Amino acid sequence: MIDIGPDFRQQALGVGLHSLSAVFLTHEHADHTAGLDDIRPINFLVGPIPFYGLPRVLADLQQRFHYVFEDKQYPGLPEVTLHPVQAHQQLTIGDQSFECIPVVHGSMDILGIKTQELVYITDASLLSDAVVHSIKHCKILVLNALRKKEHHSHLSLRQALEYVDRIQPDRCYLTHISHQMGLHDEVEKELMNPVSLAYDGLTLSLSDEPATV
Repeated sequence: MIDIGPDFRQQALGVGLHSLSAVFLTHEHADHTAGLDDIRPINFLVGPIPFYGLPRVLADLQQRFHYVFEDKQYPGLPEVTLHPVQAHQQLTIGDQSFECIPVVHGSMDILGIKTQELVYITDASLLSDAVVHSIKHCKILVLNALRKKEHHSHLSLRQALEYVDRIQPDRCYLTHISHQMGLHDEVEKELMNPVSLAYDGLTLSLSDEPATV
């Protein structure tokens, strides 16, 4: 999982999720962490689940969900192990390799993540030239676009499309969309290949070849 938002339970039930190898947290805001409690049914099946994130993000998680990490615990709590990571760090989960991408979210340094075929960036307001270069010509780019009007800490539609022009992915799906963007069908008509709006339940197929960064 990349982030675990407040609707995690609903989304997991919708796709019949029964297993979870790890959770990668892009940053600590509640819309990206508030679903932590809902991993408990999966804990019953697979045991503790590793959470990866910046040290600052994991510290916030320990404060916000303090009852999960206290020495004296009661049965049924979420079972989580914390694994700090840094920008540019390479990590392996199962047989997949990932790289943590530095992203700017307003005044915050947060993370995106990339594999050989997929780059996932959300809540960005700025991508450095180095990051743009490192993900250029990726197969699938998932990128945030909050609304058409500019925002202080999220990319607008215009800004997101400008990054798409520079990155030149094979496909791009825009996510983290607010109601202020407009109706899905109407906005979709304004977009040109390779860009589409993402939606709940969207499934993307990646090759079975081992990922390398």
